Amino acid sequence: MRVSPKARMNRLFTNGGCLDVALDHGVCNEPSFLVGLENMPQVVDSLIKAKPDAIQMAYGQADLLQVRPEKDKPALVMRIDMGNPYNDQRHKTMWSMLQNAEEPLIGALEMDAAAVVVNLFMLPEEPELFRQCVENISRIRAACQAYGMPLMIEPLVMLPNEVRGGYQVDGDADKIVTLVRLASEMGADIIKADPTSDPNDFHRVIEAARVPVLVRGGGKEDLKTVLKKSATLMAQGANGMVYGRNIYQHDNPKAVVAALMAMIHDKVDGDEAWDIYSRG
Repeated sequence: MRVSPKARMNRLFTNGGCLDVALDHGVCNEPSFLVGLENMPQVVDSLIKAKPDAIQMAYGQADLLQVRPEKDKPALVMRIDMGNPYNDQRHKTMWSMLQNAEEPLIGALEMDAAAVVVNLFMLPEEPELFRQCVENISRIRAACQAYGMPLMIEPLVMLPNEVRGGYQVDGDADKIVTLVRLASEMGADIIKADPTSDPNDFHRVIEAARVPVLVRGGGKEDLKTVLKKSATLMAQGANGMVYGRNIYQHDNPKAVVAALMAMIHDKVDGDEAWDIYSRG
């Protein structure tokens, strides 16, 4: 009998919305991602006090959240795969693998995660990388069904390396929608999707997903621009965001969380969210 993921989904989503703060960047093996994450106990402590809906971490740091005694602390979303497409220079061999191939959910169950997240990479001329991701997801999906663990799939359509180099997103709506549809067909419970180049096209991603969609943040940008774009994406039907560097690399992460939480749960617009941030 399949165990329902509903109980864990309820820990992530309040009134249908979720802000998941991503701190799982250490598995990317990219130095620039670690700016602001040098002192993980301090970062996690500050975010628990900021009270987002969830914090996204890998197994090796998840104890910093889960040993805390607060009953109202953020839920844990656990990253259970890793790969090498994040560096400035493309590698001769591109790969993506589960952190525990034999029992892929064991760490998430041990740490009482509310969901797990895995990548679905689509890089030009890298069909083997894509195949590995599909294999990873197929394996995890079966385990998630057995244990009632929600599966978040992160479809990532990337530009050719020679265009901008390294970990750069292709915002083409047709490509994103197609890969999101594949993630949905593979049984995603939640989809973490890149924004389309024109945020007003994002409704197409929502329609393709048929499950809750959280917008992926990517690299750090001007916060006012981030809030304005986020408001447009929310208006297109997004259920929330998974933002990392746009939170933890700011001087006042707590104020950024407050602004985004108001946008997700109180439906404020970008200007109101900026005012909330400014008061923080």
